[in-house]
Amino acid sequence: MRFDDIVIPDTAPCRGALEAATRYHSPSLLNHSVRAYLWAAAYAGLHEIAFDAELLYVSSMLHDIGLTAEFDSHTVPFEEAGGHVAWAFAAGAGWPVERRVRAAEVIIRHMWDEVPLAEDPEGHLLELSTGMDISGRRTDEIPSELRQEVLARHPRLEIAKEFAACVTDQGTRKPASLAGGFVRSGITDRLANNPLDA
Repeated sequence: MRFDDIVIPDTAPCRGALEAATRYHSPSLLNHSVRAYLWAAAYAGLHEIAFDAELLYVSSMLHDIGLTAEFDSHTVPFEEAGGHVAWAFAAGAGWPVERRVRAAEVIIRHMWDEVPLAEDPEGHLLELSTGMDISGRRTDEIPSELRQEVLARHPRLEIAKEFAACVTDQGTRKPASLAGGFVRSGITDRLANNPLDA
């Protein structure tokens, strides 16, 4: 599989989600969001997993928007805040309620330890791809040439440093959240040792 084999949907909601991500994310966080979709779609293609490309793309672009200052919540974990943003975004895009709920679910579930493929292919793929990009888990399941091409087009920049700061802040302020658990389990070390940065 090569970069050009990856299905990248070009719909108004996808363009809008990319525009929103570009407006509110740092360059590092934006590239992480784009790579999250690319790793997910590539993995799906390699394993013949059927998925809704538009839903996955929009969810990928918005999955970390709850980490930004403008959408950070003092009451709920960042992935739940991101889910609320996605619901509102999807309403503006004219998606039916069920599809808005799905976008929120996919974003919330990306922080789970595992999302069952049979129940939620988009959630499964986003959980898998964000784990690849943040902690380097299962990156060897993406062909080396494709990894290099994705990283050349969408470099990692300062994602390890920025995400470590964001998740530590979230975990400190919201210790009962999944981010709090990630901090206690040593996510900053995993970030520092991600093979994608080698």
